Amino acid sequence: MDFLARTADALWNPWLLGLFFLTGLVYSIGSGWFQIFGFRTWWRATAGTLLQKQNARDGGLSPLQALATALASTMGTGSIAGVATALTLGGPGAVFWMWVSALLGMMTSCGEKLLAVKYQRSGPDGRLQGGPMYYIRDGMGSPLLSACFCLACIPATLAGGNLVQSSSIASSLEAVCGLPRLPVGLTSALLAGLVMAGGLGRIAAVSSALVPAMALLYLGSGAAVLAAHWGRIPQALGLIFSCALSPAAAAGGGIGWTVAAALRYGVARGVFTNEAGLGTSAMAHGAARADHPARQGMWGIFEVFLSTAAVCTVTALAILVSGVWDPAAPGALTGAPLTAAAFSSVLGPFGEGAVAAALLLFAFSSILGWSYYGEQCLSFLCCFSFKKERQRQKTFPVPSKISSVCLYRAAFLGCTVLGAVWSPQAIWQLVDLCNALMALPNLAALLLLAPQALGDFAQWNSRIKVQKLTKPY
Repeated sequence: MDFLARTADALWNPWLLGLFFLTGLVYSIGSGWFQIFGFRTWWRATAGTLLQKQNARDGGLSPLQALATALASTMGTGSIAGVATALTLGGPGAVFWMWVSALLGMMTSCGEKLLAVKYQRSGPDGRLQGGPMYYIRDGMGSPLLSACFCLACIPATLAGGNLVQSSSIASSLEAVCGLPRLPVGLTSALLAGLVMAGGLGRIAAVSSALVPAMALLYLGSGAAVLAAHWGRIPQALGLIFSCALSPAAAAGGGIGWTVAAALRYGVARGVFTNEAGLGTSAMAHGAARADHPARQGMWGIFEVFLSTAAVCTVTALAILVSGVWDPAAPGALTGAPLTAAAFSSVLGPFGEGAVAAALLLFAFSSILGWSYYGEQCLSFLCCFSFKKERQRQKTFPVPSKISSVCLYRAAFLGCTVLGAVWSPQAIWQLVDLCNALMALPNLAALLLLAPQALGDFAQWNSRIKVQKLTKPY
């Protein structure tokens, strides 16, 4: 594990961190800082349509279903435990860098989703498929890099997308209800297997139900905590900015910058809170049917806004204003217990239960979302591995994609049970490394394809301006 940690550190610090910010700057400047000055446009194109009925059509997901599927994996346990641990390791200044990364990540996410739709294609079952492996292969013309992305993504789905999430579910139910971990793991695997058996359509349907419920539960409880300590919010904001910008806070700010190291201990917030740049959530959006690729990019902006600017900010402010955060105290709380203490300081046992329920929903939805990503990458690799051999020798016995997916599902559900009875803290070193290996080819593709993406975006934005936003999207 030391080798994995050293390798991951060599990739993340400072090169990959800089590449994340460079990509965000390219798309932000190239779009004229659309995430700020085009707020009215992307807000109306996303939140303005949430109450409208949206159905999947022509083999693709609706934009809202794609968003829910992507958020199912993005809004994992890191939204609760990750921010709390980032505060402990990096001080309040870490929250500032989380906001900076989210601001830039909005346009990175927009570019990912735009390219995922631009290079999407129909699969053998008639459903649309898209994601980094397709725009890396077809846009960059690099099948090898697209295969490298998939090879890094598959172990990440089994580890960070499953083992850690299953462990969170089991530990949460054990602490709150006293349930034994093994039956919880078996039940989680059974429920996940039933959803996975229905394919993307069922995953999207369940995610569309879970994501709004868990977001409303968590944000509503957090809003109650902030309302009870309304007068302390300006002080908390001042602490965040002063710790991030003052020379005395340099050490804490430095820790905030290296949130990738905290990933190995079960947290994934800060710079990487929204997965913008990793390419994973683009696979969900690549299955959506949109009238223009840039319109799906608007949902990418909204996704980062909701997961970071809303959920993670509520977590951070609730901890700071509640007075439960005391890093100098012996045995100071951190992670999910710190967030639970902040909520229960106002809501009592209900607050602790709300955090536990949100943690359970976040973790289970993450398992569903990551299972789809793993299947997509495996299916892509099957085609990549045997395409040339099929052309050379028609009688070559190629393993069917169905059998490969079945084997993956069996391994995935086995990890769900294993995670429930095992505390996989060390596995975050592998997750960190896999995230780095996914991000490298994806960020390279985003930078090289930026002229295409920004050109398509400018074309769509000009058309919207001509229409003067006279009707909802």
